[in-house]
Amino acid sequence: MPRAVYVLSMGIFAMVTSEFVVAGLMPQMADGLGVSVAQIGYLITAFAVAMAAGGPFLTVAVLKLRQKSALYVLFALFLAGNVLAAVAPGYGVLLAARIITGVASQAFFGVAISLCVQLTRPEVRGRAIALALNGLMLGTLLGLPLSTLIGEHLGWRAAFWVISGIAVLAALATLVGVPALGRAPGSGGIRAELTAFRNPGLWLALSTSTLIIGATFSAFSYLHPILTEVTGFASGTVPLLLIAYGAATVVGNTVVGRLADRHTLGVQLAGLAMNALFLAGFALLAGRAVPAVALMVGVGLVGVTMNPAMVTRVQRAGNARPLMNTIHSSFITLGVIIGSSAGGLAITAYGLRAPLWLGAALALIGIGTLVPDLIRARRTSRTPLRPATPATGTLPAPAAAVAATVAAEPSEVCMAGS
Repeated sequence: MPRAVYVLSMGIFAMVTSEFVVAGLMPQMADGLGVSVAQIGYLITAFAVAMAAGGPFLTVAVLKLRQKSALYVLFALFLAGNVLAAVAPGYGVLLAARIITGVASQAFFGVAISLCVQLTRPEVRGRAIALALNGLMLGTLLGLPLSTLIGEHLGWRAAFWVISGIAVLAALATLVGVPALGRAPGSGGIRAELTAFRNPGLWLALSTSTLIIGATFSAFSYLHPILTEVTGFASGTVPLLLIAYGAATVVGNTVVGRLADRHTLGVQLAGLAMNALFLAGFALLAGRAVPAVALMVGVGLVGVTMNPAMVTRVQRAGNARPLMNTIHSSFITLGVIIGSSAGGLAITAYGLRAPLWLGAALALIGIGTLVPDLIRARRTSRTPLRPATPATGTLPAPAAAVAATVAAEPSEVCMAGS
């Protein structure tokens, strides 16, 4: 595996840690800025909306640059946003800083995943994507607790300074560890980039990603109150439980990365089915400590860990270019917004177990978005092959295409059919 993949993972780790930092420092930031906790919560929403809406536009803006130069520009914007947050004199400046950081983060994901694809052989691209996305999992496992710890002991501004330092280290590592490449493939113009979105199969793949993440975040966003008020854990125990959840995401991401290339559709089907079962079980048994923790860890194993399979499916339905990856990330972020906001409404209406039931329902809907591709893959796999021609001993062109498709894993079959 090229070392550049690990370097890109470090950059993603910095971005994800910055994304989650506000969630762990809400009381301190509210006190320091003289605003309500609810207003600090809006910073999380602003970051997510900036990622989903602004990331693709920034990606288009940097497509004309060499890819390594694009990474430097995005690091510079990300660093500027975090430094601005660290020195923000008031809420308005901090809000602007979070918007800048969110847009830069989303564009970075798109360029980084595209680079992973270019730098690795086809048969290991799923693993490469999983390794790069381990930065996301480690951001959940280590970044959030670390920034929360720093904020509690040194103040919330110190957490943003530490993230800025991590970003500088990641940029220096990129300088040394990522090879100089030209422009991203297919970066000739926005109109050419958008032609891939005419494929209905791509929209199915994007909607599956949204529902996978929506199902997971409807639960993840409210784990703290569920574990304390329903399960009965002390507030000080919850960070340890979240570390266990984060460790499960690292393990699950590694396993999915191994399977994503050859069994893309199967992995997503199994992940959604198990997530629905884990979330429904969690809702039923949230009042009992041992089953609740086991089921929470199960959600960690099969939730956001579907990312490598999600990316692989979207790239096969569309392409592996930066804009495609960034828009896919926007659909993932849309899942975060849907899961967290709908989960909050569900709590208001039905209580703290409601987000878990909502997550199970979203996972089941996600299975429905896989059905057309699964049917298409099954039909294609049954297509009979014509015998080899006597003159050449090879398959005729149409049969050879079918043979290549059948030999591929199911998601390739599906996309060929599309």
